[in-house]
Amino acid sequence: MKAPGPHPLLVAVRGLCPRCGSKTLFGSLTGFAPKCRACGLDLSAFNVGDGPAAFLILVIGALIVGLAITVDLRFSPPWWVHVLLWVPLTTAAVIFSLRLAKGLLLALEYRHRAREGRIADGE
Repeated sequence: MKAPGPHPLLVAVRGLCPRCGSKTLFGSLTGFAPKCRACGLDLSAFNVGDGPAAFLILVIGALIVGLAITVDLRFSPPWWVHVLLWVPLTTAAVIFSLRLAKGLLLALEYRHRAREGRIADGE
């Protein structure tokens, strides 16, 4: 049996509503809209939290530091080159990956009907 709505990866990449597929998931850069403007799905009912943010900042931070050390050891650029390279790259990577992670988590919560405080379907 096929699950309703678009695939969770499409929801995350394109910012689609997990129920109807309209491009209404995000109301701001990384914040969800309160509800879908097309079908009325209450997006505020999903508990995505800040888990993706903490995880992504640590992972992306480690990657950027590794790249910065490699660039510094190989090319020895002045400090301002590091600022021009790593600040925008880090900001863009965190924002883009945060949108993906939050969208994917919301889509998976919707698809699997995950709700807070529920262990089994009958409870």
